[in-house]
Amino acid sequence: MSDGIEIRTLTEGDVGDWMRALHTGFIRAPAVTEEDVALFVAERDLARVRGAYDGRRWVGTYRSFDQELTVPGGAAVPSCAVSSVTVSPTHRRRGLLSRMLRDDLAAAKERGDVVASLIAAEYPIYGRYGFGPATWTTSYDVTTPRAQLDPRYAGPDDGGTVELLDAAEFLAIAPALHDRFRPLVPGAVNRSPYRWKVHTGAARFSVDDPWHEPFYAVYRSAAGEPEGVVTYRTKWGEWPGKLSDDELTVTDLIAVTPAAERALWRYLVSFDWITTIHTGHRAPDDLLPLYLGDPRAARVTTHADYLWLRPLDVPRFLEARTYAASGSLVLDVHDPAGLAGGRFLLDAGGPGDTGCVPTDRPADLALSVAELARLSLGDESAVRLAALGVVDEERPGAAARADTLLRTSRRPWCPDMF
Repeated sequence: MSDGIEIRTLTEGDVGDWMRALHTGFIRAPAVTEEDVALFVAERDLARVRGAYDGRRWVGTYRSFDQELTVPGGAAVPSCAVSSVTVSPTHRRRGLLSRMLRDDLAAAKERGDVVASLIAAEYPIYGRYGFGPATWTTSYDVTTPRAQLDPRYAGPDDGGTVELLDAAEFLAIAPALHDRFRPLVPGAVNRSPYRWKVHTGAARFSVDDPWHEPFYAVYRSAAGEPEGVVTYRTKWGEWPGKLSDDELTVTDLIAVTPAAERALWRYLVSFDWITTIHTGHRAPDDLLPLYLGDPRAARVTTHADYLWLRPLDVPRFLEARTYAASGSLVLDVHDPAGLAGGRFLLDAGGPGDTGCVPTDRPADLALSVAELARLSLGDESAVRLAALGVVDEERPGAAARADTLLRTSRRPWCPDMF
């Protein structure tokens, strides 16, 4: 602490000033209300909230929380989810983020977390701490008059139904449905009770946008079972020349069956007056464009990295997931922070028969812990990373063999911001 800046956890008395620093770091209005402080104290574990204090004010903010991350095959591993990371513009380039992150990752390792996770606001920052982008996201704008779907649509043709809900009805269905959804999607994370409060407007901070109640809808199968839900808002346009140009924005759409996903998108695209649908964050290989008669009606507006991971326990991380084929691979993992490095033998067998142990056998691939993160959920290609020069192929053909083992048939996806 030679610079006089202390890294420490919060007490209740610190919360208001810490939140002002958080807003300042994110270039948002710095005002904090008593209600904001009360909500923060009620919903956050202050033992996991820390920051940088210069003796007069908070100049850096950081918090983490428990999370469950789905890996290929449907298992969930414990993750240290990192959020609220800022450094005030007056105190940048002094190593404050490094100190806060170093301490928290060490605590996560000691706690037994398998990985750390975050949504990176800026790409260049987190690679040097061992994080790598493990999932990507895509957003679309759908021009509905060009969708080329049957205008006589009157509902699902499989015996299922789409029904509107109020917030209470939605909450009676959605959390349990999300628990069924998570194991199906590598990269998905759990949602806390607080997240559902935010989703329905029951919990809001003053800095957030004004609350406008959304619409909620559910798809039920022919047997009456909920299999998908969607949340959306609408916006009236100008109607130039008395021609409608209203917009619809999807804030959440999850489904546990292809029939449910197809039915909910078909429902949204069928609205009269709506000429543009903003889909929000979707999987990078989302089926939506192919549901349309003209896939060009879905124009990509965002395609970017999303969930970043930082392995903390390589054997547990690789043993938790399943693999596309049987085989073995020796990975020499370089971790400058000393948290997860080593040489490991991955022996991928059938279901429940995968092992990953330290070894002194010659390496097949040598890579940093950040590059292992990119490969871990099956989205990235080891062959591609070898061509980039960030993975070293120590044995000919090892990168192709890694792809055979690690790649997944559908791309991983994290629907949630945190």
